[in-house]
Amino acid sequence: MSAPVLEPRAARPAAAPPPRPGSARPSRSGAAGAVEPGRPRRGPRRALALAVIASCNAMIQLDDAVVNIALPGMRADLGLTPVGSSWVLNAYLLAFGGLLLLGGRAGDVLGRRKVFLTGVALFTAGAAARAAAPGVEVLTAVRIVQGVGAALAAPSGLALLLSTFEEGAPRKRAIAVCTAVGAVSTAGGLLLAGTLSSLSGWRWELLLNVPLGVLVLALGPFVIAETRRNPGRFDLAGALLSALGATALVHGLARAAEEGAGDARALGSVACGVLLLALFAGVERRAAHPVVAPVLFRDRARVLSYAATLAVPGSVMGAYFFLNQYFQQQAGYGPLGAALALTPLAATMALTAGAAVRLERHLGPRHLMATGAALLLTGNLWLSRLPDAAPADAASAVPYWTGVLPPLLLLGAGMACCVIPPTVLATSGLRGGEAGAASSVLNAVQTLGGSLGLAVLVAVASRAGMTAGFTAGAACAGAALLAALLIGRRPGRTGEGGA
Repeated sequence: MSAPVLEPRAARPAAAPPPRPGSARPSRSGAAGAVEPGRPRRGPRRALALAVIASCNAMIQLDDAVVNIALPGMRADLGLTPVGSSWVLNAYLLAFGGLLLLGGRAGDVLGRRKVFLTGVALFTAGAAARAAAPGVEVLTAVRIVQGVGAALAAPSGLALLLSTFEEGAPRKRAIAVCTAVGAVSTAGGLLLAGTLSSLSGWRWELLLNVPLGVLVLALGPFVIAETRRNPGRFDLAGALLSALGATALVHGLARAAEEGAGDARALGSVACGVLLLALFAGVERRAAHPVVAPVLFRDRARVLSYAATLAVPGSVMGAYFFLNQYFQQQAGYGPLGAALALTPLAATMALTAGAAVRLERHLGPRHLMATGAALLLTGNLWLSRLPDAAPADAASAVPYWTGVLPPLLLLGAGMACCVIPPTVLATSGLRGGEAGAASSVLNAVQTLGGSLGLAVLVAVASRAGMTAGFTAGAACAGAALLAALLIGRRPGRTGEGGA
């Protein structure tokens, strides 16, 4: 849920017109959420609102760890074929990635709290139902329901965070909290899922994030203030093109990760997705009520923050994907041992998130993001020294404490430094009707970056081995570093509080 010392200034209109009935009142800086009516004003209530939003973020991030560890048990008990197993993962990913842009627009038009809670309810119901699924058909259907719920909840949750915390230090700290909670949920999810899978089976494991969903639904209506609706109609043509285009693109990239980059269906799906998204961009320029306002892409810092968000997932994807196999197939670890060995990455990210906010105040987002990307680059190059084949004897194996743990710590710290700056830059200087759209674009780019990164890394590793896969991860980090360096210095707002 990812500034020079100061943030970029939004363009100031010559004279701000009075707000229309039903529209959000702009802040002094022109930001959507700085003083939007209805946001919680008391400290304790704002803290509870942040806890609810962060819990939703944790619930969604925890799901990936839960499903991946439960998948072997599902295959055995339900008789899943390789195709059926892939659909358990891809059905959710396609619904989530395909509907993110529409989910953000729905929050702007219908009310962000309403859409947020609706998404959480769908996600939680799907998570509970999958634990009782009798076969692959029901399992795939409830995974689609979960994807729809996540597409509604994720962008609306980030938009609610923007409307609850004003720009500057309060918002940066809130983003850091969500980042830390998400990292802790990933680490804890790996350990809990591995333990439950060993003790009581995969069905109980799939219920792990249900209590978080119930907690959000119970507290959300009381601690999160509803935002004012932004009047307007849904752009049906744009919504359809964006959903189909994003779905085709994500499907093609997911298939490329499984079948190889040269797979004809994968290439055709990617080409179709690119074409549909190009048509979507043309439709949005002429639409009266676009799904995504083209004005979001006129700010250089925001566009470069989207580029960095696209590149960063590929720089850490290899650690989870390749190292899980390395630990179990070459180092002789069991599932729980592999989860424990990977935990320092997420733990370091959680512990570093708060320090990243303070560093951002002194370094600015450009230099903090560049520092984080450099750490990711170094960590991937370090891991590229791991052998592709199992050693001939235990004495020649790479020691975990000196050969694996240090780069994992670098990757965790690098991720913490690379999440906060792009999120701040992508969501700064927004007007009342733009927060949901900006949030959905940020989430969509992050999802696309994960699919693209995995496809590239797997395609490279399948031809040249794990070492080359980590080198490709280093290239992703290099792309994020370039995007960070291209963000120019801008004058910041006066009166911004320190972190």
